[in-house]
Amino acid sequence: MDVGATGYVLLGILKWGPRTGYEIKQLVDRSTRFFWAASYGQIYPELKRLERQGLVSSESEPRGGRNRNVYTLTRKGRDELRAWMQRPPQIFETRNEALLKLFLAAGERPDEVWRHLAEMGRHAEELAARLREIEGEIAAEGRDPQLCLRYGIEMNEWIAKWCERAADDLDPETERTAATAPRRG
Repeated sequence: MDVGATGYVLLGILKWGPRTGYEIKQLVDRSTRFFWAASYGQIYPELKRLERQGLVSSESEPRGGRNRNVYTLTRKGRDELRAWMQRPPQIFETRNEALLKLFLAAGERPDEVWRHLAEMGRHAEELAARLREIEGEIAAEGRDPQLCLRYGIEMNEWIAKWCERAADDLDPETERTAATAPRRG
């Protein structure tokens, strides 16, 4: 079966119940987006492709004058998802533009490197805070926070602390400005 990574995201989400493309995107934005993003431009064509392969089915359910399709995982889709879940992962890749810029800033002035560290640290702190909000929302619903959510919180807290340590190790003798100094947690 020719299913790409985004297709497996969709099959996995539909395993939890029927959804529209819009509802899938909303769930992606609150969950997998933090480690595997999917845009509307990927989701809708992929749903059509999965439907052609018989992995999902759709039913038109117009609402308020708007045409909407509700997608459901088929038995064939469930079997494909189960088979994929049993195979070892093929992609262990994290794309991080801030880390790329930090890598490419090697040999630059300390204030340039600090600026990248500060931006990266602030982003990690903000993301950890957002994930803690989601964790609270999930707990308020009476559900246990997911392992991936805890991973994201702890990883981003570690990144923020690492940025502080890296900035301190870079050149402790040089004064940093507020824009280039990572926040102290």
